[in-house]
Amino acid sequence: MAKATKTAAYAPRLKALYNDTIRKELQAELKLDNVHQVPKLEKIVVSVGLGKNKDDKRHYEVVKNTLNKITGQAPIDRMAKKSIAGFKIRAGMNRVGINVTLRDARMYEFMDRFINVAMPRIRDFRGTGAKGFDKSGNYNMGVTEQSIFPELSFEETQHLHGLQVTFVIANEDKAHSRALLEKFGVPFEKEGDRR
Repeated sequence: MAKATKTAAYAPRLKALYNDTIRKELQAELKLDNVHQVPKLEKIVVSVGLGKNKDDKRHYEVVKNTLNKITGQAPIDRMAKKSIAGFKIRAGMNRVGINVTLRDARMYEFMDRFINVAMPRIRDFRGTGAKGFDKSGNYNMGVTEQSIFPELSFEETQHLHGLQVTFVIANEDKAHSRALLEKFGVPFEKEGDRR
């Protein structure tokens, strides 16, 4: 019987950076007593609302293919929770949106590619808005077109659509969430840069 050799488990670059460096730096900078108080990225949710195209099968397939390619994970359909007459949506209606929830290694891999490869490709980019934080300290960012992702071919970006990226962060304060995202390399816009 052959002995099983242990191979070193692969850790994404940003995860290793967080565990080795960022966590200690944030604990010192934010003057936190316990290492468990340091803000931590829990998950990333990438979603697309189908809107007026909810009945268009071609648009649905394009969106599903986009999310599958940029996240490396199969997306799921979202159902309507409420009826909204103005949008012609009934409660329980299927396919009003599509999303992917990324955790652990895939989350860090996506974040690395999003910050270092996709964001610099945004036209006239001056940084992400600081108003994207909700009351829980999670950060939401909208992208107007999927063509910034290099995983997609030219043909796959002919039918443009936007998407929403939500960084869900375990934290004690919004300022702690921002400090964590800045350590990961998210470029926030300067105060005077607002268009």
